[in-house]
Amino acid sequence: MVVYATAADYATYTGQPASAGIDAVLARASERIDELLVAALYDTDPVTQMPTDPAEAEAITRATCAQAAWSLAVGDPYGVASAYSEVKIGSVNLKATNGGGAGPARHAPDAASILRTAGLLPGYVIDQGAW
Repeated sequence: MVVYATAADYATYTGQPASAGIDAVLARASERIDELLVAALYDTDPVTQMPTDPAEAEAITRATCAQAAWSLAVGDPYGVASAYSEVKIGSVNLKATNGGGAGPARHAPDAASILRTAGLLPGYVIDQGAW
């Protein structure tokens, strides 16, 4: 798996020091960015799998940081907590919010915007959580 951003990239993007555990958050954010880039066409280095075009690489790094920041801001890095209106740990008690409809949003709007502006997305991302 390719991780598109480092803790230093995240600190630069957000203007805040990276918190403990940011490497795991960035790895998860990279997975979400991979979902957005599934149909994107760009050249990659055969060894690192990173984009060879500096502008595209920079856009993917910023999008990853935006995804990570959004995940931390909503407090749901795995995209599951917002699916429940109630969560109880002792004797486990979960109550779904939408009765089995669309799941929670998985992609940061800013991440999709960065990738679209860089020409890496052919159209608009429709996140299943929005429907």
